[in-house]
Amino acid sequence: MHDSSLGMPPMEAVSSVEVPRPMPRVEEDKGDVVSTHVLVEQQKVEKLRELSKRTRIAQSEYLREAVDDLLTKYTKLAEEP
Repeated sequence: MHDSSLGMPPMEAVSSVEVPRPMPRVEEDKGDVVSTHVLVEQQKVEKLRELSKRTRIAQSEYLREAVDDLLTKYTKLAEEP
């Protein structure tokens, strides 16, 4: 099954492909890190879990990356004339 909403090829198509590992995250001062709680659709949670297992990258790392990307995107949009 191909889920075009994520822009990802089917799982069987990527299982033999080497996935590049991101650079190690440089943690900010631990005093600046907080826990948060969000509600996410079950299907997306399952896909994130499978991606994490396949790539051996923590789900939390993907979520932090997503938040960083989102903030970058909307910061750029807010700065455009």
